[in-house]
Amino acid sequence: MASIATSIQFSIQRSKFSSTSTFLCRAPANLVAFKSRSVAPRASGLEFSPESGVSPAPVGLSGNGLKSPGWSQLLRQRGSVDFPATKAAAADADGLEIDISHGTSKPAKSFTERFPWLVTGFFFFTWYFLNVIFNILNKKVYNYFPYPYFVSVVHLLVGVVYCVISWGVGLPKRAPIDGELLAVLTPVAFCHALGHVMSNVSFAAVAVSFTHTIKALEPFFNAAASQFVLGHQIPLPLWLSLAPVVIGVSMASLTELSFNWLGFGSAMISNIAFTYRSIYSKKAMTGMDSTNVYAYISIIALLFCLPPAVLIEGPKLMQYGFTDAIAKVGLYKFLSDLFWIGMFYHLYNQVATNTLERVAPLTHAVGNVLKRVFVIGFSIVVFGNRISTQTGIGTLIAIAGVAIYSLIKANIEEQKR
Repeated sequence: MASIATSIQFSIQRSKFSSTSTFLCRAPANLVAFKSRSVAPRASGLEFSPESGVSPAPVGLSGNGLKSPGWSQLLRQRGSVDFPATKAAAADADGLEIDISHGTSKPAKSFTERFPWLVTGFFFFTWYFLNVIFNILNKKVYNYFPYPYFVSVVHLLVGVVYCVISWGVGLPKRAPIDGELLAVLTPVAFCHALGHVMSNVSFAAVAVSFTHTIKALEPFFNAAASQFVLGHQIPLPLWLSLAPVVIGVSMASLTELSFNWLGFGSAMISNIAFTYRSIYSKKAMTGMDSTNVYAYISIIALLFCLPPAVLIEGPKLMQYGFTDAIAKVGLYKFLSDLFWIGMFYHLYNQVATNTLERVAPLTHAVGNVLKRVFVIGFSIVVFGNRISTQTGIGTLIAIAGVAIYSLIKANIEEQKR
């Protein structure tokens, strides 16, 4: 017995369980596994040098120390050996995180995973930037080429070409479409086309800031459609929050210097069209990703926009529309302006979709309101539009009402979730 104890003591003191040696044992299932590139293959048990033909039983390793039948008393005399395992994560030389608690390795967190708020902020900035640039370039084109139906076709055409090229290179991979899905997306695309064309008619007829002020009424039409078309009960606070929107738009419209009924009416039709687009979109929930859905909607909307552009503006364009525009700015600038407004239109819509998918409803609501504030503010500064005091106050009241409505609606959605 003395020789066995001496052998055990010698083995423990010699190894001290250093990082360069391997503690070989048959570990229970609930024990912690240490993984490292320098660890030798596991053995089946803790080997002791047998003396006098004695072959001891395998030793189990646990958080309480070494235990072996018949030797527990002897080991307690020498002091129990504990191996506390701390749940932690470390990084090896290749940048892999070693999850010690589970004995697995995983890649180190990327920049986007460590700073998600920075990435989301970049998305918002890109969305606003593209939207502002689009509105400015779009209005500048209308100053020398006032043909909103044809310009609407250009917006969608450039976006469709962009989508086809993206599909061609596999970014993203084109999702298949069948007759059933086509029937579901067609009403959405029609409302999208109508709303888009009417928005451009308004942009061409009045100031950009005034069009966006009128389009601030879109939440009112959404609430009305939800209540009376879909049969959804709208809470009273949500209705009350729309009062300042209606009052503010009315104040701004009465004293807007660029006011005309064509610009006002087309903006209102755009609100109605986009409201019904939202209704049909709820029925068009598919497993397809948003990028492919928007691409298909753009293709179908382009087909809807072509006939009115040809019938309403085609004769004028062929007689003097193109020649007058080229005479004013030159062929290269005319073509490049048309290309870039189409590209910015598609990119800002695509980035807006990607941005709003990353955030909660409350952030979504605030983002939409701030976007409209940015566009109105920049358009006034860039084009030097003169607005009356009452128009400015009315615009601010309308935007504040939209903000209140969006916040209340976002809170209701969060409570439902």
